[in-house]
Amino acid sequence: MSETEGTELYESLEYCKLCPRECHTNRLSGNLGYCKAGAGLEIASISVHKGEEPVISGQLGICNVFFSHCNLQCMYCQNYQISSNNCRFENRYFTMNEAVNNIIHILELGVENLGFVSPTHMIPQMKEIIRAVHKRNHKPIIVYNSNGYDSVEILKSLENCVDVYLPDFKYSDKELASKWSDAPDYPAIAERAITEMYRQKGSTLRLNENGIAENGLIIRHLVLPGEVNNSLGVLRTISEELSDRISISLMSQYHPIPKVAGIKSLNRRLFQTEYDQVVAEMDRLGFTKGWIQGFDSSGYYLPDFESENPFEESN
Repeated sequence: MSETEGTELYESLEYCKLCPRECHTNRLSGNLGYCKAGAGLEIASISVHKGEEPVISGQLGICNVFFSHCNLQCMYCQNYQISSNNCRFENRYFTMNEAVNNIIHILELGVENLGFVSPTHMIPQMKEIIRAVHKRNHKPIIVYNSNGYDSVEILKSLENCVDVYLPDFKYSDKELASKWSDAPDYPAIAERAITEMYRQKGSTLRLNENGIAENGLIIRHLVLPGEVNNSLGVLRTISEELSDRISISLMSQYHPIPKVAGIKSLNRRLFQTEYDQVVAEMDRLGFTKGWIQGFDSSGYYLPDFESENPFEESN
């Protein structure tokens, strides 16, 4: 990315429309839109994560940059400590130099890829970090790990920047998307966004000599308790509108967080029978590339962002 591109990206914060909500907020002046994120880095954690898909984590893990706040507010988010738009981590925010030093320290341990988690509302900052890392003579594989609620226009600007797209496709049911994530247009938005990712990367997931994904697209879907039909709809949309050759990561790791204690439908774990129905549909539709999770995984992937390494037990 050139200096001019960096300037243009930061100017976009003057009238923010980085995500589909298009708040048009002037974040440079300190105003806050839906995500309540400012113009700074607002990084909640930089850490090694070994719990991603095998081709993302490999043996050594991925260096993940976790941005705070989010343009979705999913009631059940396992990263709720940092994704809530009411959260504040001022005492742990990084300067650019601190962020780059932390990233390079991890890369020099042999980690090959650099992931950005919940980057949609922080694209200018993400690009600045990548540019700074490149200036320090490191060229990691860049992984864009988003919730799928992305702007096609912004995704087009990432075509020569992102190596691997790792989006969620959460909902085919717009009523569920509205109820649980405050985004009734999520199914349509996510389909358009992932279609753009597919245009850029196709269905082939290219691995390097170490078995790490270096280019391509992996779509994640978390099966929610009691919402099998939503999951079936997501898989059918991918099959019918995109391709059954795309790599799918079908997750069974749903775990109720404290926030949903009073919501009966969300305050339980997934049943094995529910997950099995979705796996069966995945097979029926002809998906052959991707991953399913062991059903005992629901407690394994819970991070603690109060810890210096949120995924310490996974490591």
